[in-house]
Amino acid sequence: MSNEEDPVSGDITVTSVEVPELSDEEQRDRLHLERRVERAFFEAGKALMELRDRRLYRSTHKTFEDYCRERFGHSRQKSNYLIAAADVYENLTTICCQNLPPEDLTTNGSQILPTSEGQVRPITKLEPQEQWEVWQQAVELAGGKVPTGRIVKDVVQRIMERTKIPNTYQIGEVCQILTKDNPELRGKGGCWAIVSAVNDFSCTMRVWDGEYTVGLQHLKSHNYLPAECEQMQVICDRINRVYSSGLEESVQRFLESLGKLKRAYLTDLEEKVLSVLELETGG
Repeated sequence: MSNEEDPVSGDITVTSVEVPELSDEEQRDRLHLERRVERAFFEAGKALMELRDRRLYRSTHKTFEDYCRERFGHSRQKSNYLIAAADVYENLTTICCQNLPPEDLTTNGSQILPTSEGQVRPITKLEPQEQWEVWQQAVELAGGKVPTGRIVKDVVQRIMERTKIPNTYQIGEVCQILTKDNPELRGKGGCWAIVSAVNDFSCTMRVWDGEYTVGLQHLKSHNYLPAECEQMQVICDRINRVYSSGLEESVQRFLESLGKLKRAYLTDLEEKVLSVLELETGG
């Protein structure tokens, strides 16, 4: 566009420039590229999941966390977010989009689907059917467009307020983790964990390799006596110190096995092995 002002009359002359329409081929290319952008977080999450599950990082890194930080420049938590978001995306497409070809499962097709990880983060801990119901409500609130993460979070909050169940867990209580299709808890099914913080709809749990925020539906109390809970707290601290020292994989597997004990004590042999590892690591 160009503007020319007549100094005498003060009128402005506007010269229009015709913008050529996209050809059919260009339109197809645009839609194809848009779909690739929309699915980028899904592809990243699926790739990270395979890298983690097949342990394809093992030739260069001891842990998946180190691999993510050094190879991609982000934390393991970020990878977990992407992995969880990819699962949500698959759930949404599986439940209500089974009759559509994959290339139509985008905002350009007949379904409104997520285009970024942040949009689905609030629903990763819900069951698949609940994820779909929340997503549908969020799309409606967004006027039929892709909702923001804030809108999705608001829908989840409204549902929780209507069906609020009091959190009866107590700090120091020992619970079992139930995965229930929650990808963020993959590998933690059956692990014992200790409540370190009590939230409205979740608990912060200490596990053998760190801390996790776990929804109430993913916890089951072991109903240990107070003395047993205190004993498990000591064991958890000891295991965590040894694990964080970055020993080889075989040692980590042993520590992981201790993290799935169904009893509130170590056997004599387990105690001896853990003590040796503490001496080796200065723990």
